[in-house]
Amino acid sequence: MDSKTLAAAIEQSVLRPTATRAEVWKACREAARYGFYGICIKPVHTAAARMAADSPECLREGGPVKVITVIAFPLGSSASAVKVYEAMKAAGDGSDELDIVIALPRAAEGDWEGVKKDLSDVVAATPGLVHKAIIETAYLDLKQTEMAVEAAIGAGVSFIKTSTGYSPRGATVEDVALLKRLINGRAGIKASGGIRTAKFAVELLGAGASRLGTSSGVQIVEGEG
Repeated sequence: MDSKTLAAAIEQSVLRPTATRAEVWKACREAARYGFYGICIKPVHTAAARMAADSPECLREGGPVKVITVIAFPLGSSASAVKVYEAMKAAGDGSDELDIVIALPRAAEGDWEGVKKDLSDVVAATPGLVHKAIIETAYLDLKQTEMAVEAAIGAGVSFIKTSTGYSPRGATVEDVALLKRLINGRAGIKASGGIRTAKFAVELLGAGASRLGTSSGVQIVEGEG
């Protein structure tokens, strides 16, 4: 796989708890320069990311760069109304896409209708945006993964995302292959968490992912990982 194709799948993450606006601007310039799909940032940085993506500085580097905001990150435990407000605020601040952590406590309880309603409320409140459900595969067994996929697709999301990067493990090739089988063409797959080398990135794309969430995008496309 050539570096241009690989770069186009990358959503460069700027999600460390102490990440700053300066880091968001730097990530946006890098995303434009290397041809990444977009940057994935915290809600507090959505407006700054939008400003960076639209700035002459970034546009001279290349682009366009999509702005992706995480919702209820990283635990998914916010009340549904809070998730809806957070999503609407992100949309108003200029986000193009939303990566929404599913209601993990509800998933653990087997309340899949609750998981679906939680997501569908956000989807309904933010029409026109692309929605991804982060199902956090590290916490799910096979049956739970199947139920999480069905709930998310039933809620109207466009992508299933493996991980936040804050659980015991990130994405695996096996996770992506399983999601590809369960989704069966009904949504895209974003692999995220622990992606630091070009070799692993290519393996995940080969297994069925079409987007990659990583903070190591530059190292990956330059072959330093």
